[in-house]
Amino acid sequence: MPSPEARAEALARRFAAAGLAPRKKDRGNHTRIEMKIPDSATRSRQSWQELLTLLGTADWFGLASSRRGLVAWAAVLKNPRPAAKSARGPHRDQP
Repeated sequence: MPSPEARAEALARRFAAAGLAPRKKDRGNHTRIEMKIPDSATRSRQSWQELLTLLGTADWFGLASSRRGLVAWAAVLKNPRPAAKSARGPHRDQP
């Protein structure tokens, strides 16, 4: 798995390749990537799908609306928790 820094950089490059202008911000325990969403992108179903697909690769994301327009953000944890191990087979309370 790539490092958190590499993930954040790759995500920012993918947003830029989609025609957005991402800005990375260091937030202590995570890197936040923000970008203004152009009005033209809000009118296209394909643009929304592409944006949601990209946002879905982050550890968490959101959208915010203000007087300046719509802003999307994605966050990548710097020290992600290891994935929980899943139980295998039926649970047994007996030895």
